[in-house]
Amino acid sequence: MWITAFATVRGCEHAVQQTQWSPSTFGIAACGVGGLILAVGAVTLITDVPGRILVGVAAIGLIVFATLSWRARPKLAIKNDALVSRGLLGETELRRADIKLIRITEFRRIGRKMRLLEIDTVDDRLLVFTRWDLGTDPLGVLDALTAAGFAKP
Repeated sequence: MWITAFATVRGCEHAVQQTQWSPSTFGIAACGVGGLILAVGAVTLITDVPGRILVGVAAIGLIVFATLSWRARPKLAIKNDALVSRGLLGETELRRADIKLIRITEFRRIGRKMRLLEIDTVDDRLLVFTRWDLGTDPLGVLDALTAAGFAKP
């Protein structure tokens, strides 16, 4: 499935809504490559022990982050009339009856407006997705979930 930056894909006999969201492949690859560059730099370029440890820990952190981000793809998807969220420990499937509220939380941070997609479940779990998790603006994802019948208009 080709994913575009638009809310719908045109070219079929009818508009098809995007049904899965995940972090950008390029962003994950950049984190992994950055971690590898730091690891090579820690082993070959840095001569003092504290600096080598610091850069080595940063390299391991970036590589682990990239690996876990890749493993959790797609982060949010609509499958078989259910909302599926993938994380570190596996998948969570939410039917429409399991979802209490889906909303956007907006706040300012370092002079920039940040949006979070929050899914509140009936068993008092809160799933929070950032722009990194979804690979797009959370507002567009909320519109798609509303069109699919998971969120109330």
